Amino acid sequence: MKTLFKRFIKLLLITLFLLAAVIFISDYWVIRQSKDHTFHSIDELPENPTGLVLGTSKRVRGGGENLYFKYRMQAAVELFQAGKIQFIIVSGDNSIREYNETRDMKNSLIEMGIPEDKIVEDFAGFSTLDSVLRAKEVFGQDSITIISQEFHNQRAIFIGKNHDIYALGFNASDVPKGYGKFITIREYFARVKAMLDVYVLNTMPKFYKDKEPFPNVE
Repeated sequence: MKTLFKRFIKLLLITLFLLAAVIFISDYWVIRQSKDHTFHSIDELPENPTGLVLGTSKRVRGGGENLYFKYRMQAAVELFQAGKIQFIIVSGDNSIREYNETRDMKNSLIEMGIPEDKIVEDFAGFSTLDSVLRAKEVFGQDSITIISQEFHNQRAIFIGKNHDIYALGFNASDVPKGYGKFITIREYFARVKAMLDVYVLNTMPKFYKDKEPFPNVE
């Protein structure tokens, strides 16, 4: 019995070590691949015809304001008003009738002064990979500025870079420490999945074969 227990502990430790190594390598590689492509300063950010806002819920559980959503909307408006982007794709989950990230983002941007004809809705942005690849495959945009928090932009740029998309990231304001603990932990595993999607599984969006019209870029 003691021998079996020792073998179990040994196997458990090896498994945990390998898992930690995979997480560390994935995190390092995503950061390295996106280096020099994310920006905090609008002045330093190159112009790009199209901005891509990655979706999230407008409200947190309990009904309170989602700061991730709020700061992404503010960042998108700042870029548009500064002339850094001409159009904004709002890409989010619309898988159930009562939940519509895309429509919430569009309505918020309009309320903040963005003309409706400058906003393009992507209702099939079920994941970061879906949103980034659909910008190219569905809307024909292979040069985009991704708008989200820095950690999210890094992963999105990594995905885009490996699918021949020229992607920059404008970093929306981060949330206060402690606000997004679960999001931070989840991101480590999301980076592992992104590595698998890109290098092993060759994952494509759930819907990407039907093309959608996109406004003419000046």
